[in-house]
Amino acid sequence: MKINLRQIEVFRAIMLARSISGAAKVLNVSQPAVSRLVAYTEQRLGIQLFERIKGRIYPTPEANRLFMEVDSLYQYVTRVNEVAEDLIHQRTAYLRVACSANLSQSLMPRAISAFARAHPDVQVVLRTMSPGALLQALLERQFEIGVAHMPIGHPNLRVHPLCETGWSVAIPRSHPLARRRKIQVQDLEGQKLIGYASDIPFAQSLRDVAERAGSLLRFSIEVQQAHVAWALAEEQTGIALVDTLTASRLAHPDVVVKALATDVRVNVDAFHLLYEPLGRPAKDFLKTLKTLTP
Repeated sequence: MKINLRQIEVFRAIMLARSISGAAKVLNVSQPAVSRLVAYTEQRLGIQLFERIKGRIYPTPEANRLFMEVDSLYQYVTRVNEVAEDLIHQRTAYLRVACSANLSQSLMPRAISAFARAHPDVQVVLRTMSPGALLQALLERQFEIGVAHMPIGHPNLRVHPLCETGWSVAIPRSHPLARRRKIQVQDLEGQKLIGYASDIPFAQSLRDVAERAGSLLRFSIEVQQAHVAWALAEEQTGIALVDTLTASRLAHPDVVVKALATDVRVNVDAFHLLYEPLGRPAKDFLKTLKTLTP
């Protein structure tokens, strides 16, 4: 093994403190000891991790790349320690859930609130993640359940369809379209629109919306989360396209919500590992989700 856990600990401390002296204080060791271990680590790895310039150290590109993996490992170790603490204090159960950011504003607060009332002794951990990170976290067993607006066809995951949502349009009240009962896709052509970055599942759904209507939608502003798009509409920045699940939980006196005339739907699904049985808390949480999304 070229690098051991102690070397990883020292390397991470330096990357966070951005200095040998800062790392030494964090680790409660001498600066020379840290310097020697860094030099030994660089020799073992065969790469330079830090550049020394005018008495300061600067991480190399190789160090930054290595730090990404080291920090992930550190999170795993932290989780092991948390589980050990649970065992020591005889905490009976916990539930780890990840969701896409949009659902953290709508479905997930209701689901976790209902679950917590029924299971007061279960410790719940909720994290919001990008679609790619959520998928990876599930496969790496960081979470029992993931909930997202995203199509996943991974062979190691089981998918539980929860519900479908349509599209709504959040329009500044002063805009002429705010007086319409329903908005056609063609009505949005030429308007200042707030949409989503191309790597967000919502973006593909909106491309489908435009394609089916034979229209071309150009977005003046691209965001990653529906509630951010809504907030921009509140500021009269433009017209925001928001999924109906999120729109149903938001309100503002200066924003009018109208249904968008389209048959394109956005799926909300729950995911978990296919070949590993769910614990009781995860099973019960899945039932809670299904109860809230008939």
